[in-house]
Amino acid sequence: MTTTQSPPHHRALFAAGVLFGLIAEQVVLFAVPLIIFQNTKSLIGLGVAFALEWLPSLIAYPFAGLMADRDGGARLFRRVALVRTAILGTVGTLCVVMPSWTTAALMTGGACLSLCIAPVRMSVEKVVPQLAGEHRIAAVQSLVQNMELLAMALGPALAALAALYLGKVWLLFVAAAVFAGSAACWLPLPRGAVQAVTDRSVRAVTAELLVGWRILAHNRPVLLLGVLNFAINLALAALLASNAALVTGVFRAGDSAYGLLNTAVGVMGLINLLFVPMLLKRFGISALGAIGFTLLCAALLLTGFAPAFPMYAVGFVAVLVGDALYNVFNRTQRLKVLPREHLGKVMGPFYLLNLLSFPIAGVLVASVGATLGPQHLITGLAILLCLFGAVFLPLTMVSFHRAIAARVSTSVGVVS
Repeated sequence: MTTTQSPPHHRALFAAGVLFGLIAEQVVLFAVPLIIFQNTKSLIGLGVAFALEWLPSLIAYPFAGLMADRDGGARLFRRVALVRTAILGTVGTLCVVMPSWTTAALMTGGACLSLCIAPVRMSVEKVVPQLAGEHRIAAVQSLVQNMELLAMALGPALAALAALYLGKVWLLFVAAAVFAGSAACWLPLPRGAVQAVTDRSVRAVTAELLVGWRILAHNRPVLLLGVLNFAINLALAALLASNAALVTGVFRAGDSAYGLLNTAVGVMGLINLLFVPMLLKRFGISALGAIGFTLLCAALLLTGFAPAFPMYAVGFVAVLVGDALYNVFNRTQRLKVLPREHLGKVMGPFYLLNLLSFPIAGVLVASVGATLGPQHLITGLAILLCLFGAVFLPLTMVSFHRAIAARVSTSVGVVS
């Protein structure tokens, strides 16, 4: 395990690259659902687009984890960021030149961008312990989480401002430029430990992939965490997939309200960035996870029962703040019980299990949400999550406590 920390300027460039990449994602997430919903006027189309956006990434995750282990992380991040730039440039050009192809181009581009999510996430997972050293993993993971929330403030604000002057389609070119900037930020970062590959046959690759699945299957706390994350993500993804339709359709708010709502989440991210270190010192990592999960569940229920946009907006912001707090626990604890040399191989299947809920949520929104209404779907999923989490969250926390204690005992040794 790495015991030394990286230079401060490396951590700053790391954070900037993550932030720019996430801002670009937020610009895309602002523009694409609005364009599709306004073109189709259909919740079914929105749900299908959401499912297509996530399904390819699930297939890519195990392979992306293997790639990150072999590459070291930083170079893979840079290359994929440039691929995202090219995809958005192509899709944007098609939308401008052939307006009748807009919906199809956006859905196809979303599927291509989905393939890029996995290697980017795996690269970040791989680089975090390289930068954090042994004792600052929670702090660096909190930094990553808060970059996500900060991006939700800057991304929609940038998108809303650019849309006023350029139009929504041209936001795709803005996002492409920001992706290129994220790649540039990671240029000075060291590549990290690289695994030499002597056998590139299908059998050898399959054997390496199976290593990750076996470690995950036999690591009880991480497996329990993956199941719990699946349940959380199912409810959260249904809310995210329905958000554009709820804001502009159900509550009759405008595009500016949609952008302002996402910006409010990011502003809370700034506040969260200030308070998470103090919360960690005061409550500890497990208590912070429990607080985040409780807030997440309560806020989901609020969005489901909200009669008007102001109450929905409060609930939506609280959902993502609760998710951010829970994710500090989620991202920190799993790194403590996984072997670093196989981290990517394990995190690939772990993310696949986590994010399988996203395309399922898209299908639920397109079917149940379109029939009964998106708020009824969110309410039902929130109630199920409360019941499921009441059992699985304590089990997961106890399992991590035992596994971490066992690793500490093994590394220190027992004196008889």
